[in-house]
Amino acid sequence: MQIEAALEPLRVDLEKASGSKKGAITKHLKRVQESLLSGTEVTGDDVELVASVDRKNLDRARDTGNGLLAAVLSAVDPDAEQAAVRELAYDLCLVEGTRKDDLDAVAQWALKVREMVADMDVRREDTREASVDAVRRLEQTWLLFRELEPKMIVGDEQIFRELKDRFGSPYGFGVYFQGGMGAEAIRDLLRALSLEEESLSLRDTIKTAKGQKQQRAIKRLKVVEAFIKSGNKPEWMILEAVPVIPPELRPMVQLDGGRFATSDLNDLYRRVINRNNRLKRLLDLGAPEIIVNNEKRMLQEAVDALFDNGRRGRAVTGPGNRPLKSLSDMLKGKQGRFRQNLLGKRVDYSGRSVIVAGPNLKLHQCGLPKLMALELFKPFIMSRLVERKAVQNIKAAKKMVESMIPEVWDVLEEVIAEHPVLLNRAPTLHRLGIQAFEPVLVEGKAIQVHPLVCHAFNADFDGDQMAVHLPLSAEAQAEARVLMLSANNILSPASGRPLATPTQDMVLGAYFLTYCEYDLDATTAADLTKKLKKNGLPRFRTEEDVEFAVEAEQMRYQDPIEYEWGDERLLTTPGRFIFNAEVERALSEATGGAAEDHPFLNETLTKRVLDQFIGDLVERYGPNTIAAALDVIKSLTFRFATRAGITISKNDIVIPDSKERILGEYEEEVSKSGREYDRGLMTEEERDERIVAIWTEATEVVANAMMANLSPTNPIYMMANSGARGSFNQIRQLAGMRGLMADPKGEIIARPIKANFMEGLTVLEYFISTHGARKGLADTALRTADSGYLTRRLVDVSQDVIIRDQPGKNPSDCGTKEYVDLALILDESPNKSVAGRVAALDIMKPIKDGKPGKVLVIAKGTEITMSGLRKLVEEFGEHAATATIPVRSVLKCRSEYGICRYCYGTFLATGGPAEIGDAVGIIAAQSIGEPGTQLTMRTFHTGGVAGADITHGLPRVVEIFEARNPKGAGTLTDVSGKIDIDDSERTIKVTVTPTAIDEKGELPDPKEFAFPRRTRLKVATGQLVESGDALNEGSLNPTDLLTLKGATSTELYLVGEVQNVYKSQGVEIHDKHIELIVRQMLKKVRVESAGDTKLLPGQLVDRVVLERENLRVKKEKGEQATFDPIILGITKASLATESFLSAASFQETTKVLTDASIEGKTDRLLGLKENVIIGKLIPAATGLRQYRQISIEPMEPLPVTFARPEAEAELLAALEEIGDGDGFDLDALGLPFDDELSADGSSDVA
Repeated sequence: MQIEAALEPLRVDLEKASGSKKGAITKHLKRVQESLLSGTEVTGDDVELVASVDRKNLDRARDTGNGLLAAVLSAVDPDAEQAAVRELAYDLCLVEGTRKDDLDAVAQWALKVREMVADMDVRREDTREASVDAVRRLEQTWLLFRELEPKMIVGDEQIFRELKDRFGSPYGFGVYFQGGMGAEAIRDLLRALSLEEESLSLRDTIKTAKGQKQQRAIKRLKVVEAFIKSGNKPEWMILEAVPVIPPELRPMVQLDGGRFATSDLNDLYRRVINRNNRLKRLLDLGAPEIIVNNEKRMLQEAVDALFDNGRRGRAVTGPGNRPLKSLSDMLKGKQGRFRQNLLGKRVDYSGRSVIVAGPNLKLHQCGLPKLMALELFKPFIMSRLVERKAVQNIKAAKKMVESMIPEVWDVLEEVIAEHPVLLNRAPTLHRLGIQAFEPVLVEGKAIQVHPLVCHAFNADFDGDQMAVHLPLSAEAQAEARVLMLSANNILSPASGRPLATPTQDMVLGAYFLTYCEYDLDATTAADLTKKLKKNGLPRFRTEEDVEFAVEAEQMRYQDPIEYEWGDERLLTTPGRFIFNAEVERALSEATGGAAEDHPFLNETLTKRVLDQFIGDLVERYGPNTIAAALDVIKSLTFRFATRAGITISKNDIVIPDSKERILGEYEEEVSKSGREYDRGLMTEEERDERIVAIWTEATEVVANAMMANLSPTNPIYMMANSGARGSFNQIRQLAGMRGLMADPKGEIIARPIKANFMEGLTVLEYFISTHGARKGLADTALRTADSGYLTRRLVDVSQDVIIRDQPGKNPSDCGTKEYVDLALILDESPNKSVAGRVAALDIMKPIKDGKPGKVLVIAKGTEITMSGLRKLVEEFGEHAATATIPVRSVLKCRSEYGICRYCYGTFLATGGPAEIGDAVGIIAAQSIGEPGTQLTMRTFHTGGVAGADITHGLPRVVEIFEARNPKGAGTLTDVSGKIDIDDSERTIKVTVTPTAIDEKGELPDPKEFAFPRRTRLKVATGQLVESGDALNEGSLNPTDLLTLKGATSTELYLVGEVQNVYKSQGVEIHDKHIELIVRQMLKKVRVESAGDTKLLPGQLVDRVVLERENLRVKKEKGEQATFDPIILGITKASLATESFLSAASFQETTKVLTDASIEGKTDRLLGLKENVIIGKLIPAATGLRQYRQISIEPMEPLPVTFARPEAEAELLAALEEIGDGDGFDLDALGLPFDDELSADGSSDVA
């Protein structure tokens, strides 16, 4: 402030002055200000100005200041603030008697000197450190120079420069060493690499080394061999030019307002171009090396970002901090080129609309809205209008169609006749998600769907939508009609059971129609007459008589009657009789009278009975015949569901009177348990377990009392009992009690909800019940995503498994001698997994001791059907429970590509033998994945068992298929011997004492296994165990099982474990589907030593390929390769496929493509995905080459019949005009010919 004040008079002079004086003062002022700002010394006249004193006084101030300086600096702390220094100086000035005016100058002086001293100390320290660093760097450089070896990486750039300056030459520093930075250095190294020498060196290393070193050598050898085989050169991995993709793939579009939107790739390319040009300019200018290197580094980063943004360092971002999409991002992921554009495409000739029920449709029909049909079939209608000469050209035809005149609707009717359309409901989880139907034109805008196909589509009418697709070519229409028509797809591909079975209203109608309150099988007409106090039961001979009696209200559909069915006199009801008569009539029409001997179905029809009945029809008459019977059942049951008029009112919900008494009794038991706990007679855990058991029993007792209270004709009871809707569990919650609930952790809350919905819940009860509801919703969302991902992995691992022709005498048989033995009886019923397979050996009827006799039951190579299975159970009699049946299995198929017909057996979707070309891999994946959403997500806590959280449901299925080590896995013994168990306080010790000598002729040492105290063991003292047997409960690790027990045991264990999960949820899947996936998991082996084969150590290779290679070497008397069996999870197995297109479109796209380019891979296009990607027909079913190379020619010319008598004369006249008729074109005649066949099979000319 003092200085400012000193300058103030000068500024005043400046304002008054003019001319040269003003210029002099301005310069003066400027100089002083600069000096003050920069901290340089103020000299001469400037000093006088600053201090505002004359020179004499200034000198005196300086002398005083110098005198004071020592005192100030010695008295002040080095870190003191300016204010403190100023204060101290002021005190000293008073002591010395200095004038107050000079105080500021002295204080400034003191501070300046102190800063100069401190600055000198810092500079001295910096200089010392710099010299120490220089010496240290020299030492490091010298040490590094002494240890230099080829390919060594120098991490410190400064040391590298020092090294280059001291030990290199000015011309490429090649005196003592050569080194470089960036891609050029790597390229030079790769260029100098001799692949053949490297290969020999690595093979030696693999033979001699162990562990990690050997593994690394194996990996390197794989890459080196890939380069040698492909003819690629390693230095080609270093790019010298960046390829630029075509502009169509990185578009730029103009927006409103003159701005542009561009693809991210253009930004990434621009960065590369800018940096490249800048580097070029710097090189031309001869810029210093450090600047050039920095620019090269930036160019490298720009190229890295272009190829794979974000892989190295921070991702390059665009507006809004969004990472830019690089070339890799364009290919990978769900939105990438493979999955978005190549594996699935949008198609024209398609539409979508909401669906509604079409109860009047036939099974093979769907209702198509008129407007939708008009748009879909537009080109066909226009073409037909031109043919009819209704219009002159296509343009006029288009106008005519758009005007929707009556003639257009007539043509539409004509065009859609026998032209099937495809209906698809998303998500398409299995092959029955797309089916073909014959369209029927309907009013309105909703698509009508037959009620019986809803189960296959998993569709309901609460707003679901379906897409319609139009097959265009004759071949596509033929495929749709023969392979995809809904009437030909009645069976489930997963289990072979019928899917087109009645549900809901139809079940209720059937139940109402066939219900009878008496058990007619267990009674006689005489007993019933007594019971009903009648003179006798009504007796009928014809259907008309029965219907007339019911219509005349002489009896109800549910009353007992006597009826003469064939030679039998049956005790039945009018309803049951009408049902049987209608179904038999439909079957007779469909089979041409072959259904006359159909047995009479004389029981109340529930959902289960109906499913069984339709299953029996399929078995008896074949799946393609029963569509007519299903339509009759549908119409009949709908009619009677309407006639029944079943409704629900709250009076139908009857709460049992005994409920309060029952709950009181159990409440007393709970109190008793509480008192015992208080007295210390049981632990808290035991008390909780007891209370849960008490309330579970109470809930059951209340439910039974409620059921006893319901009348059999109660609408709610009828709905649940028939299987139409709801369950007794739901009725229990309505009229009994809700029972126990789980908390958010999944543990059961010990207090139940005693109320039911009829009575209403208290606030606390309602709150408790919300946990389960919320968990249910969260689980459903998670399950859907997880199940979809599982299906995708399953499809990928199995998509190339197709039934293929086999080399050898029999194209249907791979010739394997191996088979699997399946139990004939499973869970006290015939093992359905035996059905649908081919017998591997002659199956003989057993004699008394259970050994095979001489009576042949099923011959080798014969397909075992459901009736065959029943015959086996019958013939084996008492031995059936322990019998095993030798059958062919996909697990043992020797086919190199795909599998053979014999090993696969029945194609469950058709019920007949599998055909060459059936895509059984995809069917297997769909069959396992489709019910995935029904599985639970739960992990149960087993209540006090040491840490054994058993994984159930979908996570367990994923765990099995990914071959993971399960949580709480069971321990396998790796020695065979006798069990001895030692039970101590904290642990259980299980000792296995070997009983057999090993290869060396010695008895191995006993082996001990320790378990926590509360472990549940599977073995007992004195028991004999084999190597690979489990000692305690828990899922087994498949890798350990494979090592100890071999492939067959592991395969059967995995199949059984998956089946356990699905069976627990009531889902039926045939074993062969799971076996097919398991086969893919165990298909590969790891080469241990290559011998004289062309294989590499550590290489994963198909077992069949390795065995073929060993056979070749054996013939040449060379050393064969040895191998270890391995199990791959489905993700790894998918990536290990031979097809790089399939693997790249699955996961890890960039890795798969880079590996494929190094190896110079070729894709033989054997699977389905690779053919879809390149736009070829898939090599399955009708896409197989052997089916595509068929030309169809008539065996003999078809006779021509004329619909109009005059048509024949017109035709002859036309032929005479043309000539002798050789090779003429029918279209040239200008006659309206109809290509369709008439009823007698002859060609009909309209």
